[in-house]
Amino acid sequence: MVNPRLRIDKWLWQARFFKTRSLAAKQVSGGHVRLNGNRVLKSAQPVGPGDVLTFPQGRIVRVVRVEELGERRGPASEAQTLYTDLTEKRDETPKNPGFGGKGRPTKKDRRALDLSRTKEG
Repeated sequence: MVNPRLRIDKWLWQARFFKTRSLAAKQVSGGHVRLNGNRVLKSAQPVGPGDVLTFPQGRIVRVVRVEELGERRGPASEAQTLYTDLTEKRDETPKNPGFGGKGRPTKKDRRALDLSRTKEG
């Protein structure tokens, strides 16, 4: 039985990780994509179910396992069935800095500052 395979750039595009196939091909040919831990330099490298891909997307490094090969670039709900996301979940929202007496003064603080300036003069 023949194991079905698909070009890595085409699969990344069909799974909606990249907006265009040429962007996916640039990432692959730039050496930014790893297939089962090995760096891939050719966008024609075949992938199939069970393969693990590692690549940067934005500020995070995505790790996904190929589950299926797509027939087309369909809607996002269809694309999400093509892979299992193995990326570690992190809380990416930056926390608000504490006040600590820094930053813009309140109206009360400004009035006190103005009063202290007028008394000195």
